[in-house]
Amino acid sequence: MADLYSELGVARGADEAEIKKAYRKLAKELHPDRNKDNPKATERFSKVTRAYDLLTDKDKRAQYDRGELDEEGNPKAPFGFGRGGGGFGGFETTNAGPGRYETGGEAADLSDLFEGLFGGQKRGGGTGGTGGFGGFGNGRRAPPAKGADAGYRYAVKFEDAATLKEQRVTLGNGKTVEIKLPKGVDEGSKIRLAGQGNPGPGGPGDAIVTIHIQPHRFFTRDGDDVRLDLPVSLDEAVLGAKVKVPTVEGPVVVNIPKGSSSGKVLRLKGRGFTGKSGERGDQLVTLMILIPADDVELAEFVGKWPGKSKGNPRAALGV
Repeated sequence: MADLYSELGVARGADEAEIKKAYRKLAKELHPDRNKDNPKATERFSKVTRAYDLLTDKDKRAQYDRGELDEEGNPKAPFGFGRGGGGFGGFETTNAGPGRYETGGEAADLSDLFEGLFGGQKRGGGTGGTGGFGGFGNGRRAPPAKGADAGYRYAVKFEDAATLKEQRVTLGNGKTVEIKLPKGVDEGSKIRLAGQGNPGPGGPGDAIVTIHIQPHRFFTRDGDDVRLDLPVSLDEAVLGAKVKVPTVEGPVVVNIPKGSSSGKVLRLKGRGFTGKSGERGDQLVTLMILIPADDVELAEFVGKWPGKSKGNPRAALGV
């Protein structure tokens, strides 16, 4: 086993600041988050961490320098006796909280060191400090913490939201994933993508995608229904007609009944949003009759129309 000073690349007489500086440099290079496919780096990370822990403990370092402790921090057994029983038991390593672990009952605090290693974030969540990175010792440790979740705001076209069209989302790491919009999707709906967040010692966190439904230039949403104001000409309203009507799934032909008035609502079944129950809402088409302002012939016709003075269309309003 390598000498602890050689493990850190420092001289035997190095002070604590030199040891800390050397460890910080090695920890950045060897950290498991940056070497997921390199088990040797993870193993080396554990060794340099162990070396750092022992050499920054004044009493342990003195014992090591006198040859009383080995590189693992265990007492050297005299006269060839093995470690373990007979009063020469090894040091027990147990979890002592985030950024700490215990060696022989004394807790070594590494939180100040880890705080500055990776973007100023402490490794918390019960990782047991170095114990969560393929560490050492025979004590039980809490499972290492996962990385932080990553948040995204994703704009979805109105028609795509209504029809639950699958979306392609490019994440911050450059990876493109397919996401399925949930039933009942609405403004602010959140979709969790497991394992697509920030890396961590216990694996990556999740990606949280918040949905923003883009407004449409002529469709509006009313619960699970879609509303549309449809312009129709006077002759189409009076005589009836078959006209094309846009829907979230493309145009369809709709029959305008004879004698339709502005405000009349036609219902297109199943052309709305998909609700949480899985049933789709409808498209509600409100007819809006367009009267040309400068049609002389129409004005003359209406002026001579016998029915122009029959009845009061506002009678129901009490006026």
